Amino acid sequence: MDHRSLGHQLDLFSIEEEIGLGFVLWHPKGATVRRIMRDFWEEEHLKNGYEIVNTPHIARGKLWKTSGHMDYYAENMYVFEKEGEQCVIKPMNCPFHIQIYRSKPRSYRELPIRYAEWGTVYRYERSGTLHGLPRVRGFTQDDAHIFCTPEQIQAEMLKALDLTERILKRLGFSEYRIELSSRNPGTPEKYMGSESEWTMAENALAKTLELKNLPYTEMKGEAVFYGPKIDVKIVDAFRREWQCSTIQFDFNLPRRFNLAYIGQDGEKHTPLMVHRALLGSIERFFGVLVENYKGSLPAWLAPVQVRVLPVSEKHVHYAQEVDEKLSSFGLRSELDDSTRTIGYRIREAETQKIPYMVVCGEREAESGTVSVREHGCRDLGTFTVEKLADIVRNERI
Repeated sequence: MDHRSLGHQLDLFSIEEEIGLGFVLWHPKGATVRRIMRDFWEEEHLKNGYEIVNTPHIARGKLWKTSGHMDYYAENMYVFEKEGEQCVIKPMNCPFHIQIYRSKPRSYRELPIRYAEWGTVYRYERSGTLHGLPRVRGFTQDDAHIFCTPEQIQAEMLKALDLTERILKRLGFSEYRIELSSRNPGTPEKYMGSESEWTMAENALAKTLELKNLPYTEMKGEAVFYGPKIDVKIVDAFRREWQCSTIQFDFNLPRRFNLAYIGQDGEKHTPLMVHRALLGSIERFFGVLVENYKGSLPAWLAPVQVRVLPVSEKHVHYAQEVDEKLSSFGLRSELDDSTRTIGYRIREAETQKIPYMVVCGEREAESGTVSVREHGCRDLGTFTVEKLADIVRNERI
């Protein structure tokens, strides 16, 4: 089923004409899934030596002049003027992370420095190209920028690929295709930097893929203006390929912003920089994720993990106790104590693709247990509430 239909059916998100095409409204359940993904993402990054940062949505126009975006990317940016000064709604996060790096002197002993952010950006896309979540005008990137020495660059790109594989696998994607995007040597005016620098950067990326034993396809002319990149295209359950992860070499922006670190020799040196996003656009990835699971998200990602269903009105009090206990164990539990029949409420929970349904009747109330059904109409049996909590939590292991 299309992610737009699933988004409506499961009450995850919407795109409203009154707000504008390409701008997403995240409903409570969709926002819950995003939060769970972000918490997992941040936990993995902190374990891998990244520091989490946050940056504003608007900056002065001269920042984007320095970065080169005004010269190479202006047609995709939202630019406006206020009090006689040109301002830009950010299309990318990199200049902000650069400003954090250059906020104080740096030593080689501090490197590598890895800044990571779920940063929302805005890019103008022609209305005819907009399509649900895969292509929007306002989206969040799981962005990170690594500042390192030339001696560290190979190891940092390998670590970035390792982290990419680990996160994608946890989210349900273990198959992907790799592309190495290089510049078109016939149009050097479209790119910043010298030919020798581009050759060095492209060779470094190719070497990284070879060290990982990852086959790849070279895509000439697909590099962005400031450096070549590795693109990881995930393969979903329907055998479709989606561009998500990007690891990008950049030798231009550090120079344009006069970045430096003091080396072992006591002299100033320019750091190398790696741009990388593992999920890419969170909006695009979310659409792919929902379609890949056909809306039936695994329990650790599902906005509601358990729905508690009293058989009749006289069992509501016990069902409330079960719901409160499940919530106290940290589960996302929801009580449906409406007056509709138990059969109707079970079918409704199935339609909402809730991983577990808990039926509370006379027998369960007397024994202090619950009858558990798994999504897909499979009866698991009768358990204590504590045992059910273990079953749901262990799905994440």
